[in-house]
Amino acid sequence: MRSTIFTGTIPALMTPCKPDRTPDFDALVRKATELIGLGMSAVVYCGSMGDWPLLTDAERMEGVERLVAAGIPVIVGTGAVNTKTAVAHAAHAQKVGAKGLMVIPRVLSRGSVIAAQKAHFKAILSAAPNLPAVIYNSPYYGFATRADLFFALRAEHPNLIGFKEFGGNDDLSYAAEHITSRDDDVTLMVGVDTAVVHGFVNCGASGAITGIGCVLPREVLHLVELSRAAAAGDATARRRAQELDAALHELAKVDAGPDLVLFFKHMMVLKGNPEYALHFNETDALSPSQQGFIEAQLKLFDTWYADWSR
Repeated sequence: MRSTIFTGTIPALMTPCKPDRTPDFDALVRKATELIGLGMSAVVYCGSMGDWPLLTDAERMEGVERLVAAGIPVIVGTGAVNTKTAVAHAAHAQKVGAKGLMVIPRVLSRGSVIAAQKAHFKAILSAAPNLPAVIYNSPYYGFATRADLFFALRAEHPNLIGFKEFGGNDDLSYAAEHITSRDDDVTLMVGVDTAVVHGFVNCGASGAITGIGCVLPREVLHLVELSRAAAAGDATARRRAQELDAALHELAKVDAGPDLVLFFKHMMVLKGNPEYALHFNETDALSPSQQGFIEAQLKLFDTWYADWSR
């Protein structure tokens, strides 16, 4: 299977809340439409950024349906404790017209067992054979998919076309060396915001799934554009990509922490999106110190970027 859905810059959508802390799907669609209009190639829903563990299955499916109905190219996260639930989300995604799957490992139950993960992945891929899919590799899910398992799955499931790496630079390098450079039809997606330049320049990534790109879409699109040019050998683009990457670092690194959604939602509010002020759990909140830190870093970056980008 060939597909271009896993290319370009793809924001991982957060799920905004109404005052009663239920999903605000109207706001979700508005934000997705805005991001696509700015140049994003697709969106991810519901990955970690979308708070999949805190939503019901019906809520997750409604979010997917609403995005598809609005004409948004949607890549659907399959996170679940139970394989049957993950399969249901994959089948639903194919049924309603989503464009791709992000296949998330089995968590909690037998999550470290390779045979269990292989069966989990196979069930998801089999449930939506017409949807191109990538394995989502993340230390937060407690399981690292290695080359032998990836190619064993790909041999049986041609809809498995790539790898989304969230583990950082070393893991991206492993994926490039042992998985995605073997076959031009296998794509590599950068999955952590601090590794965009490394992923494109050194690892041959075809795209980036981004959290900070929801907050700073133009700036992240700029970073990806520079990184692509740098990957083609443009020395000036490489220097400027490294400068922009360094300036973004303090904001981007929250993508790899447990409070990522709290940080990104707070930054969304600071950028004029009040619908992201609430969380599904009322007790989920940044500390006053965390708020002060991220506010200062965002202000610093905005000031720097305005000067640098002239």
